[in-house]
Amino acid sequence: MKFPDGRRFAFSILDDTDDSTLENIEPIYQLLLKCGMRTTKTVWPVDCPEGSRLFFAADTLQRGPYLKFVKELVSQGFELAFHGATMESSRRERTVEALEFMRAQFGVYPRLYCNHGQNRENLYWGHKRIQTFILRWLSALHQREPLDHFCGEREGSEYFWGDLCQKHFAYVRNFTFDKVNLEQVRDALLYTLPDTPYVNFWFSTADAQDVDAFVDLMRVNVIDELEQQGGICIISTHLGKGFVQDGQVEPSVRSIIEYLGGKAGWFVPVSVILDHVRAQLGGGRMLTSCQRIALECRFLADKLVSAPPWFSR
Repeated sequence: MKFPDGRRFAFSILDDTDDSTLENIEPIYQLLLKCGMRTTKTVWPVDCPEGSRLFFAADTLQRGPYLKFVKELVSQGFELAFHGATMESSRRERTVEALEFMRAQFGVYPRLYCNHGQNRENLYWGHKRIQTFILRWLSALHQREPLDHFCGEREGSEYFWGDLCQKHFAYVRNFTFDKVNLEQVRDALLYTLPDTPYVNFWFSTADAQDVDAFVDLMRVNVIDELEQQGGICIISTHLGKGFVQDGQVEPSVRSIIEYLGGKAGWFVPVSVILDHVRAQLGGGRMLTSCQRIALECRFLADKLVSAPPWFSR
């Protein structure tokens, strides 16, 4: 695949907001900006008054200084994405409130959405992430949640918002893999499925849950291979999980970002890369049954060896 301005490969970060606060992510975004990188940050627009056992410490856009910081990121060319209305399950009315808040504050709706953890409004999530019957049955055995837990695409559910996703969002993240160059995972990067009509395009990413996983994945030789192969890397991670320590970017992370920034890469937000891929594919690709089964098998091979719930991202 060719990239603009003679760039040799494409790289972006998709930052899940789970543990993000102004204090623990501002330095890493300053470094990305300094190194000429523009990436994608998910947010939670509204608060969670019922509380959250796992995600209570994260900022939402209701915190004034955090909102101001995110607006500055957008003005500098970073992309804003949707991680659900807030950190726990949201009924339709709260999802609508969150989307309208984003439109009011930023002038547009976001174009990219990522399901979050065990939120019930997640679309085609849990065992429904897998379309092949036998593989879906195996994945259902492996997960902890009831089979009807995730219902964002189910009309009549109080958590339904599939029509809004279809209307506003071009791209929804699905599978994550252990490969840095996503072109090495056949048919994974960007595709559509006939049985998921509320999602316009699915896309895949590499996966690094926290700073240790990111450092382990983004080794110098792997970055060099990505450049040599002219590949595409979109890496999902949580920049709030250890990337900044005592107000400073962790040294190994700084070294990786600076090394990447010194290369002839195309460092743009995720949706920009996906738009480019979509244009080169002539509008996108509907997977055949064989292609879908192969992709699902590859995903399960990566994920079933990990502790459940494997579907959290």
